[in-house]
This record gives sequence, C-alpha cells and structure tokens, in this order.
Amino acid sequence: MSKTYKLFISHSWNYSDAYDSLIKLIEKQDITYSNHSVPKDDPIQTNGTDKQLKEAIEAKMKGTSCVLILAGVYSTYSKWIQKEIEIAQSLGKKIIAIEPWDSERTSKTVKDAADVIVKWQGKSVADAIKELCG
Repeated sequence: MSKTYKLFISHSWNYSDAYDSLIKLIEKQDITYSNHSVPKDDPIQTNGTDKQLKEAIEAKMKGTSCVLILAGVYSTYSKWIQKEIEIAQSLGKKIIAIEPWDSERTSKTVKDAADVIVKWQGKSVADAIKELCG
C-alpha cells in the first residue's frame, strides 16, 4: 500500500490556471495525495473576513505533511501567500517552492522561505514531496 501525502497547495485565485496545471502534473506521478487547500468556491473565500480566511488556512494546513507554493513572481505581491508562508513556518511545515515552467522571474519571498526549490517537472515535484513530506 502506498503512502498518502497530505498536501496544502498554495495558490492565488487570480492565477488558478497555474494551480489546476500543478494538480494535473502531480496526478500524472506515481504518488497518492490528498489536497487540503482551501477551495476556490469556499464561502469563507468569497464572503468571509480576512480573519476567517486565515483561520481556515491554518485549520487546513495543520493536518498536512507539507506545503507547496508556486514561486511565480505574483507570489511576491500576494498578501495571502505571505500569510500562508507565516502559518506554515509557525506550524513547522516544510515548504516546497515550485518555479513555474519557463519563468524568467520568480518570487524571492517564496524561494527564501522554501526548504527546497524545484522546477515545474512532475518527477522533481514528486521527488520533493516524497523526500520532505514523509
């Protein structure tokens, strides 16, 4: 029986296509995982307060093995990704930064917080998950 990795996959709703692509990339790998991210259609996301969203993120993140964050340049300017980094660090969660495919500029904020930085390649992402999230 294979191990199931509990992942919190950070994302910006403004860039949900990158999140969706990452999910597809992970699903093509020989890895079993459960996604503990706050869904886009969660009422807290659309109608809640910042405090409620922070609490929802923390609750989802608590039970995870590690946190995956896309290291696109937009991450540098996202207050929520910064908060997710802070929550992950306060909970002692390992952070995997994933550099977007064919990106010239990436987020120094995310990469500085990361335990490991990988390229946008299925095997690299899966290997990092297996190594850090075990």
